[in-house]
Amino acid sequence: MAKESIKARERKREHLVAKYAKKRAELKAAGDYEALDKLPKNASPVRLHNRCKLTGRPKGYMRKFGINRVTFREMASAGKIPGVTKSSW
Repeated sequence: MAKESIKARERKREHLVAKYAKKRAELKAAGDYEALDKLPKNASPVRLHNRCKLTGRPKGYMRKFGINRVTFREMASAGKIPGVTKSSW
């Protein structure tokens, strides 16, 4: 499980990206790169990293579900993810 400070930092970045998304798009369309430089660095979507929404684990992230593979397996086995069943043949 990731430290709370790491998860909080990632949430802060997500908030800043959402806050400045419209302004960044306008400045990019206008070609005003000097004004883009003055925006906060964490407002850039490139600085975001996919993390599990439950544990904060950065590796093994599954985009479709927003969680990592370990958490996915536990939840799928417990029947907590609708439409997902363990295969057997």
